[in-house]
Amino acid sequence: MNDTPTQHDEDAARLAALGYTSEFKREMSLWANFSLGFTYLSPVVGIYTLFAFALATGGPPMIWSLVIVGIGQFLVALVFSEVVSQFPVAGGVYPWARRLWGKKWAWMTGWVYIVALLTTIASVTYGSGPFVALLFNLEPTVNMVIICALLVLLLATVINFGGTKILSYAAIAGFTAEIAGAIVVGGWLLLFNRENNFGVLFDSFGTGGTGSYLPAFAAAALIGVYQYYGFEACGDMAEEVPNPGVRIPKAMRRTIYIGGAAATFVCLSLILAVADIPAVIAGEDTDPVGTVLASAFGETGSKLVVAVVLLSFISCAMSLQAAASRLAYSYGRDNMIFGSRLLAKFSPSRHVPPYALIVAAAVPAVIIIGSKFSTDALTKIVSFAALGIYIAFQMVVLAALRARSKGWTPSGKYRLGAWAWPVNLVALGYGIIAMINMAWPRTPDVPWYDNYIVALSAVIVIGIGLVYMLVAKPYDRGDAPHGDAIEMHPEQHDRMVHAIEKL
Repeated sequence: MNDTPTQHDEDAARLAALGYTSEFKREMSLWANFSLGFTYLSPVVGIYTLFAFALATGGPPMIWSLVIVGIGQFLVALVFSEVVSQFPVAGGVYPWARRLWGKKWAWMTGWVYIVALLTTIASVTYGSGPFVALLFNLEPTVNMVIICALLVLLLATVINFGGTKILSYAAIAGFTAEIAGAIVVGGWLLLFNRENNFGVLFDSFGTGGTGSYLPAFAAAALIGVYQYYGFEACGDMAEEVPNPGVRIPKAMRRTIYIGGAAATFVCLSLILAVADIPAVIAGEDTDPVGTVLASAFGETGSKLVVAVVLLSFISCAMSLQAAASRLAYSYGRDNMIFGSRLLAKFSPSRHVPPYALIVAAAVPAVIIIGSKFSTDALTKIVSFAALGIYIAFQMVVLAALRARSKGWTPSGKYRLGAWAWPVNLVALGYGIIAMINMAWPRTPDVPWYDNYIVALSAVIVIGIGLVYMLVAKPYDRGDAPHGDAIEMHPEQHDRMVHAIEKL
């Protein structure tokens, strides 16, 4: 559908019927929206970061976790697609939970998600530091990595302050570079540097020990669990996309199957190019990605690959920051948290929420600088990131299931129809299993608080949120609509349709 004035009027009327008037510009195309989700998911960043751990823990069969998790998260994306199609409001999981369940549930969903996003931004930008140092032949000392990470964070922030159109161009450029790099590098490795045949994908190389292989595979499967999120960022930008009820569900699905295919391809090419897999499992080669790239491309070629990887980190940080700022703005607009007056402010010239963007830069910067004093503390802080995102996801999935049980009938342009219940149920079951796997204690030789650090960090974040919510009662400050998904059918839906038909 063309982005005509009539379409923009229809989008504005639909949003007005939901209780909002948007200040964003609808300048993000379907491909830009998809590219934002893709660069957030970032197959290169995800695979390159966790490849050594996954291969050493579970051997080559760890690649099948990418397929399993991809299917599970695709079902979650289908549930999200129905919800965002009916409620195309900026902020993603927070407004969805608000309309499906209520103010308190939404507040906690948003709290968990914003903390997870901010720590993920810190994790990604800190992870980019060594690549910046390597690209410019700098010694990767702690101070240098911190400086490089802060520069990447600053660049992402500048791009976001450019507005929706600049963000769209940057997202498409990031997607193009990353997918081209993945295809070129992966293709070269498969054609000219293959050391193993495809049968190796079924050889665990003894990583399961003398017992069952399942525990080893479950631990290695974290490469898949940590890979497949980012599609929800497409919905965070709902007020910047024309015809969001149709386009955002398409962008979410594309993020999963195109991003998943790219991640699997990159992982496959690396596995088949590792010359000595037993050395990786034994801990003798702790950087198999670096070993493979150096062998395949030499010093100059490796620098080009590092440049592509670095661009992927920048694009990922940029997309994460965009998602976090829209959530913070949505929170502020509904007067749901301290500082709401500033978070809800909007730049009329750039059409972005400036203070929400500043928060999405300042908090990660503080976490990064804090690593100077304790890298162990940084690890503990970011350990919550992935689990927090999954918790927020499943809070929406559970809210959708609850709403269905009370009579909710989705009325957006995208509907699952007869598949809605089985998809919703399996998506919830998958999410619970994935969260248990992430929180499972696997290091019995360390102090108990380190062994349970992922679960413990979740308890702390949720506990702080509950205390603040019960004491300050932020959910009672605003009068934005809430818990109306069930009541919306059919009366409010009719009002929405009537408002659109009046155009």
